[in-house]
Amino acid sequence: MRLQEFWSRVDELFGSARAQSVTRDHVFSALGGRTALDAIDAGVPVRRVWLAICEAYDVPPKER
Repeated sequence: MRLQEFWSRVDELFGSARAQSVTRDHVFSALGGRTALDAIDAGVPVRRVWLAICEAYDVPPKER
């Protein structure tokens, strides 16, 4: 997954304003206690970050 696709999906799922908050403020245990942005900056694959968000927010498998 490319970063551009990640942002498109997050924006589509949460809306642009909430997407910024989810990626900047929510700490995910699946990402080692980091926010999505911190995890991406640390080199965690974007697909793994996306799946952590999906898991935390109960996104149905068909939308992942």
